[in-house]
Amino acid sequence: MSQPKAIELATKQREISVSDFFAKNRHLLGFDNKRKALLTTVKEAVDNALDACEEAEFLPEVSIELVEMSEDRFKIIIEDNGPGIVKAQIPKIFAKLLYGSKFFKLSQSRGQQGIGISASVMYGQLTTGKPAKITSRIDKTHPAHYYELHIDTNKNKPEILKDTTVEWEKDHGTKVEIDLEGTYLKGPQSVDEYLKQTAIVNPHVTLIYTNPKAEQLIFPRVSETTPARPREIKPHPYGIELGVLIRMLKFTQARTVQSFLTQEFSRIGPGTAKEMCQKAALLPDAKPQKVSREMAEKLMRGMQTTKVIAPPTDCISPIGSELLERGLKKEVNAEFYSACSRPPSVYRGNPFAIEAAIAYGGELPAEGHARLLRFANRVPLLYQQGACAITDSVQKTNWRQYHLQQSSNSIPQGPVVLIVHMASVWVPFTSESKEALAHYPEIKKEIRLAIQECGRNLARYLSKKRRVGAELKKRSFIEKYIPHVGIALKELLKLNEAEQVKVEKVLEELLEKHRGKLDKLDFDPSANPEYDEEFANIGKEDDTEESDS
Repeated sequence: MSQPKAIELATKQREISVSDFFAKNRHLLGFDNKRKALLTTVKEAVDNALDACEEAEFLPEVSIELVEMSEDRFKIIIEDNGPGIVKAQIPKIFAKLLYGSKFFKLSQSRGQQGIGISASVMYGQLTTGKPAKITSRIDKTHPAHYYELHIDTNKNKPEILKDTTVEWEKDHGTKVEIDLEGTYLKGPQSVDEYLKQTAIVNPHVTLIYTNPKAEQLIFPRVSETTPARPREIKPHPYGIELGVLIRMLKFTQARTVQSFLTQEFSRIGPGTAKEMCQKAALLPDAKPQKVSREMAEKLMRGMQTTKVIAPPTDCISPIGSELLERGLKKEVNAEFYSACSRPPSVYRGNPFAIEAAIAYGGELPAEGHARLLRFANRVPLLYQQGACAITDSVQKTNWRQYHLQQSSNSIPQGPVVLIVHMASVWVPFTSESKEALAHYPEIKKEIRLAIQECGRNLARYLSKKRRVGAELKKRSFIEKYIPHVGIALKELLKLNEAEQVKVEKVLEELLEKHRGKLDKLDFDPSANPEYDEEFANIGKEDDTEESDS
């Protein structure tokens, strides 16, 4: 008698590790072609370096070097002046996927998932077979540790090929060397462009970049102050989901439901916790581990129907309109700049803030679409522009009212660079490769409000520029024709030379006086209050529609 087919099929079932999964699906992490793989590896290493420096409150200085070893094969060397890494943590950080400290805490950081740099090590291992080389030192009283690492993809564990101490001139910092297959090209999605955009939104950072042609570029800092360090917060009751709440109830150290609510969530005091328990028909002194699924569902409804103030916003660290404008001026040559920072807002209980900046004219190309630069937690987003909430918000804004040309539902045209930055404790990316923002209505509304404010400032500038142009034209007419009028009057009225000069002077004074009154009305808002109201109301119709929807 033959055994059932199910038993035969069951023998083929086996567990796969996360490393094995991503090794076969590396396109999910941004390694779907050689050019993008080069950029992704540089990006992940630089992001880690900047995060480490800022957590230690050091002004970051990061060196990036691309060395072409042969055709389509590169060595990437990233060196920073950060706090270094403790010896025992080095193998896990660089050779174990989904390992890190940022996934569990609610505060702004560039990394979120603990995948990036270890995925780059895995990609280098898959394409060249060479190990990643890591050198790190925590201070001058400790030795510099040197590792050569592979990833055991079957077990998602580090495989240490070499572990020793070395002489290193730095007092503290980390150096990463990865050999991989890649393609180096310049352009809008290149390593060069990523570093330039990073310099714009990180004005406190110095980047020293050596490209494969041995050309060195330095992006100096324009601020000597590190960003305010974001503080970690607890989840907000409005952003919790039932499964997460059940898990939190199971593993909490709190002895009662009331203390569980006050200890595990932000903005919940004893009185608010008691009110939530009453709405859920749950005893405040009940043990959290004894709460059933049905009771947890009632508790969640009670949490979400009780009035709770918005979460604290010191967990995020926006760039600030002044520094954002300075960073833009450093890298973009234009004639007009404007930047704004929106007040913090909330989506799914997560605080976030939107910032925008615009540059116009100067050396920017007059033909073609405006250049849109997207950022999340100070990191440039270079791919999947069409799938991003930022792009959608820009396209649905009416830029014609700000004196820019625009086709239906498209990015405006003209000599413009537009920056949009989102700072949040948890950025809602559309994929693991972190290249586009999800389309949450709360986020899209804040983006539109920020770019509309920049648009109104641009409209004011362009209107004044046109008035100045008209003024210069009038002045040229006066200078050109008054002497001819004087000659004609001299002949008609039989004036002498002195009387002719006097008549010309009187005519010029009369015209200047008349134009002066017009200029005051054009340029002085106190003399013409309707002028400022005109621009203050631009875009308000869109804001009303957005809030109604």
